[in-house]
Amino acid sequence: MMLIGSSLGKVGKEYLKVAFITLGCKVNQFETETMMGLFRQKNYQIVDFHEKADFYVINTCSVTHLGEAKSRKLIRQAIKRNPKAIVAATGCYAQVNAAEIEKIEGVSLILGHNEQKKIVELMEQAAKDNDIIVDIPNIMEEQEFEDIPLFGQQARTRAYLKIQDGCNNFCSYCIIPYARGPLRSRSIASIKREVGKLLQDGFQEIVLTGIHLGAYGKELAEPVDLTEAVETVLSFPELHRVRLGSLESIECSPTLIQLMQKDTRFARHLHLPLQAGDDEILQKMNRAYKGEDYVRLTKGIIAAVPDIAISTDIIVGFPGETEAQFQRTIEIVEALPLAKIHVFPYSPRRGTPAATMPEQVAEQEKKKRVHRLQEIAHKKEREFAERFLGREMEVLWEQRHNGFITGHTSNYLKVCIPDNEERISVGKLSKVLLEKVTEQGIEGIILSC
Repeated sequence: MMLIGSSLGKVGKEYLKVAFITLGCKVNQFETETMMGLFRQKNYQIVDFHEKADFYVINTCSVTHLGEAKSRKLIRQAIKRNPKAIVAATGCYAQVNAAEIEKIEGVSLILGHNEQKKIVELMEQAAKDNDIIVDIPNIMEEQEFEDIPLFGQQARTRAYLKIQDGCNNFCSYCIIPYARGPLRSRSIASIKREVGKLLQDGFQEIVLTGIHLGAYGKELAEPVDLTEAVETVLSFPELHRVRLGSLESIECSPTLIQLMQKDTRFARHLHLPLQAGDDEILQKMNRAYKGEDYVRLTKGIIAAVPDIAISTDIIVGFPGETEAQFQRTIEIVEALPLAKIHVFPYSPRRGTPAATMPEQVAEQEKKKRVHRLQEIAHKKEREFAERFLGREMEVLWEQRHNGFITGHTSNYLKVCIPDNEERISVGKLSKVLLEKVTEQGIEGIILSC
């Protein structure tokens, strides 16, 4: 086993290599970025996960059983790639089921949420001791937001900034409140500090993320709300865009929509999970609204901001869901001009109330319902995109791939044009005349750069 000097990522003349891979949500992606920064501060070299490295960090997911299975697979891949490496598992799966991960021979560190600030020292300690370290505190007792300052972000177009953690909703199907603990929010001063860093690092768009984003600031000694957080980000005149992560529809306040109407840098895109359209199923899910509430709120937002894209999540095959109840979900989806619909089959999570509910829907039936709803989703997505053909819209270019350069509009339309236009570059904004919807995205003509 290699020996590592105290808090140094350098042995002899060689810099030690650390590789990361992230599963799950945008919050996990942000947390991986903060951990990368901690290693950069100690002179480690960040390499691709598929390279041979000295350290591997797998940021796991536990939202579905498939997420857990993939987490285990990636842990084993890292161990196989370099049997002498120090392999760490963190994230939600590590938090809620460390015992399962501990059974994987070759794991060196299992680290819970709110302990990621110690990841460098703990991985170095695991290397010295040649023994597994498990550091999983009781997340339900955590009261403070783990504010790890960003360091050495790799400049890209879009950056994620976690401003909130934890959830008090306890939806009956969801393991995340048990993995993330109670509400905890980043201070306004910390938001301002980190936004300043991201803009200095060259990011053009900032996405505010959280586990229960709409509850931002409620638990602070001097409560603030999400509108104040967005206003703080918009106070930087050099910022091109701010976008929000997933948000409960009933927590989308009038002041937030008014701010979107007022400042065009506030992206015209909201992700508002519906989960189900039938009131009885919503009640069993422990969702705090009815189907008609979602429809009314969503239509109100669209009336206030006509170009807005509203995307959503839907779970099909929840325990006890009948064909008639599934049809109610279809009716609501058909009634709304949704921009994108993410469809998931219900996945039992051990330790949640729904996992032991009677009348579990057969897997084959779930697959059929997923397929039916996905067909509608594809149709709705195309219809939404076609509304904007012939319009001039501003595109923030994000990447070059397979001969195309792609980017997104404020309302998250994907624009894709052949990569033969010398006037545009990644990280820049262009005015584009939208012309045609294709499988890759919307094609268009560059009008100005």
